Amino acid sequence: MDETRPTTTPPRRPLRRFVVPPKLPQPVNPALLEHAEERGRDAQNRIADAITRFSGSMTFVYLHVVWFACWIGFGVESYPYGLLTMIVSLEAIFLSTFVMISQNRADAKRQVIADQQWHTVQEEDDQNRQLLEIYEQILDLTKAVHAYASKASATAGATPAAPAARNGQELP
Repeated sequence: MDETRPTTTPPRRPLRRFVVPPKLPQPVNPALLEHAEERGRDAQNRIADAITRFSGSMTFVYLHVVWFACWIGFGVESYPYGLLTMIVSLEAIFLSTFVMISQNRADAKRQVIADQQWHTVQEEDDQNRQLLEIYEQILDLTKAVHAYASKASATAGATPAAPAARNGQELP
C-alpha cells in the first residue's frame, strides 16, 4: 500500500514584506491609542517613525551588505574608500538622531502610561475614602441599633408583669 502525501508548499511571503518591515500592532491601552493617533497627525512624526522602523530592521542590514559589496566589488572608488566612509559617517549621524527621536517617543509613551496610572490611582483613592466613610456610617448605625436593642431588652426584662397578666388573665 503506497500512500503518498500531497506536498504543500509553505505560504510565500511577498517581497514587499521583506523590503518594507511590518508596522507595529496598534496599542490596546486607550491612552496609548490616543497618543499614537495624536502623533500620527503630524507628517514629520510619521516620516521619523517610518525611517526608525526601517533602519531598525534586518532589511536595512541586508541592504547595506549588498551596497558595500557592490561598492567595493565594482570598484566605485579605490581603497581607503574616502567617499564611502563619508557617506556612512553622515548616515550614522542621521541614524543616531532618529534613535534619539525614537527614545523621545518611547519616553512620551511611558509618560502617557504613567499619567493614566496616576489618574487611576487617584480615582481608586477617592473610591476608597468614600467606602471608608460609608463603612464608618454603617458601624455607627450598627452600634446605635445594638445600643437600642440592648436598652429595649433590658427594659422588657424589668417589667413586673407580662402583658397577658395585665388584662386580667393568668399565665399558665
